[in-house]
Amino acid sequence: MEYNLKLNEAGLIPVIVTDAKTGEVLMLAWMNKEALDKTVETKKAHYYSRSRQAIWMKGETSGNVQTVVSIKKDCDGDTLLMAVEQEGAACHTGERSCFYSDLFDENTKTESSELYGAAVLKEVYRVVTDRKKNPKEGSYTNYLFDKGIDKILKKVGEEASEVIIAAKNNSKDEIRYETADLLYHLIVMLVDRGLTLEEIYGELKKRR
Repeated sequence: MEYNLKLNEAGLIPVIVTDAKTGEVLMLAWMNKEALDKTVETKKAHYYSRSRQAIWMKGETSGNVQTVVSIKKDCDGDTLLMAVEQEGAACHTGERSCFYSDLFDENTKTESSELYGAAVLKEVYRVVTDRKKNPKEGSYTNYLFDKGIDKILKKVGEEASEVIIAAKNNSKDEIRYETADLLYHLIVMLVDRGLTLEEIYGELKKRR
């Protein structure tokens, strides 16, 4: 196939990868013509590893496959923008996106500040997903997965009731504790049903 692209001296072109649903930038990778041909042919993202000097399919070992929705080239034809449906995490660190570090926050970020916002939910989601893929003996999360969706949903219902009781008691400590329990069990349910946090965030954005 011919794409009328401008490859660099090494025969490569940079690819900016975004989430097709949310538009979030997930990663930057490189392709040569063969990797691009495989991507177009299979609709699964293939890249060229400059360190290994080999073509690889995203998710071939991790399971974090990228199904390609669209590929666009920029006005100069020397950069690609690819929208994908991402399974699991795009980053090898386990983060959803490789671009999770904010330079403006680098010098002020503390461990305590990391506990707030979406970062902690992402970390819990990552751990729960890892437990599902790599069961750990004695893990309560794996106990829930082993028991199945009925057990998971029962716990979601129980924790939701506990939140209601805590709110009726007007106890901030109880509300905080029980809400954390509910969020954890909701995340287990999401992982079991194959939904991501980004899908929930996207739904919430519609309700602003």
